[in-house]
Amino acid sequence: MEHHAPHPSAAFEGHYSKFDLPSGAHLALIICEVRGAKRRPYMVSFTYVPQDSATSEIYQKEVWVDKIDMKRDANGHSFNLNVPGMGFARWSEDGSTEYRLKHPDFTIKAKANPGTPWSPRTYTPESLLVYLPLPLHWHVQSLASKCALDLQIPEYDLPSVDRSGTAMLHEEKNWANSFPSAHMWLQARNGDRGFCCVGGQILGMEAFLLGYRSKNLNVDFRPPFAVRLAGLSPFMSYKTDWENRTFELSVQSFRQKLTVKASAPKGTFFSLSSPFPDGHRENFLGQSFQATFEVKLYESGWFGPWQLIREDKFAAASLEFGGGYYPPAGSEQRSH
Repeated sequence: MEHHAPHPSAAFEGHYSKFDLPSGAHLALIICEVRGAKRRPYMVSFTYVPQDSATSEIYQKEVWVDKIDMKRDANGHSFNLNVPGMGFARWSEDGSTEYRLKHPDFTIKAKANPGTPWSPRTYTPESLLVYLPLPLHWHVQSLASKCALDLQIPEYDLPSVDRSGTAMLHEEKNWANSFPSAHMWLQARNGDRGFCCVGGQILGMEAFLLGYRSKNLNVDFRPPFAVRLAGLSPFMSYKTDWENRTFELSVQSFRQKLTVKASAPKGTFFSLSSPFPDGHRENFLGQSFQATFEVKLYESGWFGPWQLIREDKFAAASLEFGGGYYPPAGSEQRSH
């Protein structure tokens, strides 16, 4: 909870919640603040994505609210994101989460149980790096939380199972004093298997954080292995290809190596606004919830060849291209 709570000294911080809904649809809810910005400093973003977003309409509403109050309780272990005139999101000391947001165009009421932490060894992807004065931080509060959900979108024909039911919730946040020039984000969950990854370019370097969960495996990579300087690294390589909607990453330590290939169909990407020093800018990242991931994990002895020990595929996964990796950034085109 410490890292998910407000960081008042950060230039921006945003809480991202993704709900996997009973119909196979997904809901992305973002509450984000850019401190000191003169234009669009406060955003509540609500995006409902049907199971087949290539043939069915996506519903999106980005609300530029007047204020977001991010406050810890007196005990220091609970906090609220209060949106005057709309409602709140609350994270409690017991690990549960509650959302109550009402807008003329949508209403969400949700209560999530304490969720699945990042790993048994560390409760945040950065591990000890989270305590360093890095330009950008990423925290995953829960990989999966069972969530009771009531949802209303008056001008959209919601499936009945999505109006009131049980969803699966993924929760994370970013906070920073610098803004990435380009980034990628990947997320997938299927039972006890999952994959999460974020990374890109910031302050002249390229760095990634990632975690792979599969039955008895809890594998993490972070700098110094998952970093590249001046385009060079003995441990990591990656390739972004927006034109073909693909991303490939290979990262290794001395004993383990992980590769991931991610792709999503054209026509399934929707745009989201992104924080910048001057405020939120519209359409600066593209996200799809219909991606496919192929993850492979290898191990080796000190001088032996790499041996494939686990292979997983994930469907209905999340793939995001942002900033310099997203050529339509800032354009009028909102679906891709």
